[in-house]
Amino acid sequence: MGFELRERWSGQPLWARWVLAVYLIGFLEGSCVHILDVARDGIHAYASFPQVPLQVFFVSLAILDPLVAVLVGLVRREGVWLASAVMATDVFANWWGNRHWLQDDPARLVWLSPITFFGLFVVAFLLPLHRTVARTASSPQTAPAA
Repeated sequence: MGFELRERWSGQPLWARWVLAVYLIGFLEGSCVHILDVARDGIHAYASFPQVPLQVFFVSLAILDPLVAVLVGLVRREGVWLASAVMATDVFANWWGNRHWLQDDPARLVWLSPITFFGLFVVAFLLPLHRTVARTASSPQTAPAA
């Protein structure tokens, strides 16, 4: 497993390794935030959002963010797709859930900037990263000498 994982990472072009590293950092940070929120406040961690579907989604990020981090760390195509789906939904949910506060205090846009920029980054690299990860995954792997 270790050799194969090293091969998967080293088989990526330099730009793809950097993008994967940024994905990992972002999703590990998100994992920590959502896990700590749920550990501290339980399933009511996001009760400030009046919409129950948003509350359920944000609680589910305590599972989805670590799953994305693992799949991206393993350089799996599924991780790239799941990362984009999670971030697109996460950005939409944050903007939708905070829309009434944004109307009252437009300065809250600053608070939404990091997640919005990270979401745009993840979605922007979806297709190029998927292509390079798929190309590497389909190339034959050489086994280590015994």
